[in-house]
Amino acid sequence: MRFLILGLLLFSMAASATKVSAADLPNILWITSEDNGPELGCYGDEYADTPNIDQLATRGLRYKYCWSNAPVCAPARTTIISGMYPPSLGAQHMRSLLPMPEQLKMYPEHLRKAGYYCTNNSKEDYNLEKPADLWDDSSGRAHWKNRGEHQPFFAIFNHTVSHESQLRKRPHTAVHDPAGVRVPAYHPDTPEVRQDWAQYYDKLTEMDQKVGQNIEELEKAGLLDETIIFYYGDHGSGMPRHKRWPYNSGLHVPLIVVIPEKFQHLAPPEYKVNGASNRLVSFVDLAPTVLSLAGVKPPEEWQGHAFAGQFTAPEQDYIFGFRGRMDERPDFVRSVRNERFIYIRHFNRHRPYGQFVHYMFRTPTTRKWFELHEQGKLTPAQDFFWQTKPVEELYDLQADRDEVNNLVDDPAHEETLQDFRQALFQFMIETKDLGIVPEAELHQRTDGKSPYDVQRNGNLLAQYDRVLLTAAAASHLDVDKIDQETMVSAFENDEATIRYWACEWALMNEKKGVDKARKQLVECLKDSSSSVRVAAAEALGRYGSEEDLKQALPVLLKAADLNESDVYTAIAALNSLDYLDDRAKSIRDEIEALPEKVKQMPPRTDSYVPRLKEKIMADLDGKPTP
Repeated sequence: MRFLILGLLLFSMAASATKVSAADLPNILWITSEDNGPELGCYGDEYADTPNIDQLATRGLRYKYCWSNAPVCAPARTTIISGMYPPSLGAQHMRSLLPMPEQLKMYPEHLRKAGYYCTNNSKEDYNLEKPADLWDDSSGRAHWKNRGEHQPFFAIFNHTVSHESQLRKRPHTAVHDPAGVRVPAYHPDTPEVRQDWAQYYDKLTEMDQKVGQNIEELEKAGLLDETIIFYYGDHGSGMPRHKRWPYNSGLHVPLIVVIPEKFQHLAPPEYKVNGASNRLVSFVDLAPTVLSLAGVKPPEEWQGHAFAGQFTAPEQDYIFGFRGRMDERPDFVRSVRNERFIYIRHFNRHRPYGQFVHYMFRTPTTRKWFELHEQGKLTPAQDFFWQTKPVEELYDLQADRDEVNNLVDDPAHEETLQDFRQALFQFMIETKDLGIVPEAELHQRTDGKSPYDVQRNGNLLAQYDRVLLTAAAASHLDVDKIDQETMVSAFENDEATIRYWACEWALMNEKKGVDKARKQLVECLKDSSSSVRVAAAEALGRYGSEEDLKQALPVLLKAADLNESDVYTAIAALNSLDYLDDRAKSIRDEIEALPEKVKQMPPRTDSYVPRLKEKIMADLDGKPTP
């Protein structure tokens, strides 16, 4: 009996300790909205009508410099859920799906282990495979109200009313007067553009009402004093050159954090009610921050830095952004900012900014903007988006909010440029940015395993630094700045990614590059790597002789055939065929006959080959842009 009483007493003490511990933990509410930057009243936008978010800002801390890391939903959300930079995981491409590294967990797993009831209402859209029990509930019904008694909650409510798709719905009666829109320097001032911008602000007002409902619900439950609240947008607005582009306009998002008096010991050092923080933060910091607020030490492998809570980290000097494949269009761009400047580095400078992305071209602004480009009716600042890219861009955000005055060639900013270059490449080396590996090559080498794990086990790129140097040189060096020995060495290297970047160097230098490397490019048409074959074939097909074109077309056709190839190689090959323009006319019928799907398609890739085929066929047949 004595042992029974002692056991019951110990059980009672343990239960009591659990309740006390739970009571000491804050509830955490994340309110997110889609496709909106800081176009809010509390961020100084007088055209905006966002009273609920503005009121929320008066109760907490507004972050002036928050980046989403990626300018589109899936990679941005991948950054949040993992606490990692997606290029380090190989998960930077839009709607890809890769395994999580074996030793890493997504942040809700850590919170649930700490006793939190975790809900997501309801969008996920991760580029990483998630465990079946990641959330207690992730659905349109998910709610913190369904938690256990005395259980702390972590809850997300995601509002989609401001999404890109809502900006182009017609008919729409504008509430915000289109005449009052501030048209950025890069957009043409047309009725279509003003309508889209005004409709965007209308949708922000609708979104703001939903945020107000989230706060009111918490207040009615008597939980405002028990709950830390975050509000943020998931990347820049759905307008073109915002969404999908790692300019500040595509990455800068609002972030407001409200910490009740009870949990002020968890607040960041600069916390002030109705205050503003100059700290540089980004989405990769959200996972470590939420764990820090919950009293859980963030994993050392995570690449973000907690900006609040028990494990607040030192402030960072820079934040980083990236762009990979956007739907059906491969690209490779990296960006860095501090409080004042943004630096952008292009590794695929031969591709225009405004590549034809089917989904983006459904927005009236995009179509009108492109139409005026074709008619030659744009100013230089407006036409820039439709041109091939420079290697580098540098903008002073204090003096040039629209990022149109590139300072790269300004001697007064040479030191700043060098600092940003060094910061970017050091960061890429530290995080092992896998953007230097073509997507098809990445999947072929990892064979269903996590690229992060394969790289760190030494089985992906043994000479990472050398491959990065080759990629940087390929996009930067013109024909007159590379000697023949160096070029031949790159084409003959045992590492396929180095051969790939050698082919890309020739392609980016157009006819002069192909003339100098023709022999090596022809050899690469038979390369063991499909990515090398496609890059060589595009270079020869676009800038070579008729004989070169004759050799290149069969290579591209075979690579684009899903019965002969993988989907990532097919996407690359169809992009190459698209940029051949009329030089692909002789194989028009063969392109039309290419399969659009096969039985074994990787998840979330079904639409890309059909979209590319539709665009190529429209161009070859002289039809309007689809």
